Amino acid sequence: MSAGLREEAPPLLGVETLRVGVGGMPLVKGVSFDIRAGETLCLVGESGSGKSVTASAIAGLLATGLTVTGGEVRLEGRALTRLDEAAMRAVRGREIGFVFQEPLSALNPVMRVDEQIREVFRVHDEPVTDAQIHELLRRVGYRDPGRIARSYPHRLSGGQRQRIVIAMAIALKPKLIIADEPTTALDVTTQAQVLSLLRDIRDEVGCAMLFITHDFGVVADIADRVVVMRHGEVVEAGTVRAIFDTPQADYTRHLLAAVGGHEARKAGALSPDLVIEAHDLRKVYAVSGGMLKPRRRFVALDGVSLAVARGETLGIIGESGSGKSTLAKAIVGLVEPDGGRLVIDGIDALSSRRARRQLVGRTQMVFQDPYSSLNPRRRIIDILSDGPLAAGVLKEQARRDIAAMLHLVGLPEDAARRYPHAFSGGQRQRIAIARALVMRPSVLVADEPVSALDVSIQRQILDLFKTVREKLSLTMLFITHDLRVAAEICDRLAIMREGRVVEYGWTEEVIANPADDYTRQLLAAIPGQATLGAVSGPAGAPA
Repeated sequence: MSAGLREEAPPLLGVETLRVGVGGMPLVKGVSFDIRAGETLCLVGESGSGKSVTASAIAGLLATGLTVTGGEVRLEGRALTRLDEAAMRAVRGREIGFVFQEPLSALNPVMRVDEQIREVFRVHDEPVTDAQIHELLRRVGYRDPGRIARSYPHRLSGGQRQRIVIAMAIALKPKLIIADEPTTALDVTTQAQVLSLLRDIRDEVGCAMLFITHDFGVVADIADRVVVMRHGEVVEAGTVRAIFDTPQADYTRHLLAAVGGHEARKAGALSPDLVIEAHDLRKVYAVSGGMLKPRRRFVALDGVSLAVARGETLGIIGESGSGKSTLAKAIVGLVEPDGGRLVIDGIDALSSRRARRQLVGRTQMVFQDPYSSLNPRRRIIDILSDGPLAAGVLKEQARRDIAAMLHLVGLPEDAARRYPHAFSGGQRQRIAIARALVMRPSVLVADEPVSALDVSIQRQILDLFKTVREKLSLTMLFITHDLRVAAEICDRLAIMREGRVVEYGWTEEVIANPADDYTRQLLAAIPGQATLGAVSGPAGAPA
């Protein structure tokens, strides 16, 4: 449908001065927008902006304690905010389909895929056959719908699970699809596939789509119009072209600056002193084939060799299942390789248990999810003290070191006395970095440390990594699937696929002149690349 026809058509969904609160505290403060059939509207903002609460209010899925305190939501003129729960259950699924952010938690782990799809039809008293379920699975991109239908969610990848959630959302051909951060946890190529699938379904069915995201790269790929939210209010709204070309609000310009134009680090001389030397590392996992089926082999590392110089940041890039996290865990001693040689700080790490014990403290890891990597029942001082005390550092010295590290990562000293729940996601990641640094490591391994964070918080954490690298002369291994992030912080890149390194070189050279087809695929899959100039090569080079 053309933009002109959309403007002439009456809105399918109208949100009028919507207000949502909890215990007298306003969370959404008079939000208004509309969406027409065939159109995609993106709600954009950081965590706490109210975008997901707005989406949940539209679908009648507000968490316990949250209530609509004012305004209206109308679907084809029908006031949804005036319906009781029984009436809203009839609307959800049939008229509004919802695609959740985390597909693993959105699916029942003890039900097969076909049973979960069948339940969507059963709730609305609609008959469904196996053939219809298989056709629905083909529609979301599966070539082997029979096998997928018989599978349990844990047997599928993140991208495959998200396709199942999409299949359930479109099963009854709803008029409106609400997609709440549906690609946040996915690697770039899977993300591109899911975005393409959602676009195709929108165009095929002619439904409207409300797409919730904090990533302007995704916005550039899928949106017709954009509503930017902050602190529960709309700060700017307009066509996607107007928002990118002439943003009016300072906050919109701030978000755009945080995601666009990452400049690739220039090639330069590295120290001849090698801190990490990996030679032909191999790791094979035995994966259960299920009841009465033989176990199969999954090759996570297939002869990986690389070297990292003192003070260098090496980026390990690849999709889910490429072996990058297994490599990271092997370097810090969380995974034992089946073969090969690994030398860290001159110590042959795989030669004996004694050698591995010598490396305790010299290699530290920052994990992907700052929410699950910190014990919620312990104060920050206790979490950060474990490593130094285990290494024999006196308690008073450990406390002084912790205070210094909290200051280095930009947190106040009194943060040590608080619990993890008192901090935002970005602050928790700062705490995780401080926990790693308090051990004074030679090697810091960061495994997808910014993928779960908003773009502006990503910017802050990346700047923090640069600061601590320079102040502490750290050697870093930076694991990510996002080439935009890797371009900015890494000296060299190792591109991994199916357990192997397929390309290895200086960051600017790999990005400007990729030698391997797979690297070119990763670059092409970056959302919003043409609009944002997502990864910059050397002067005059194409992105």
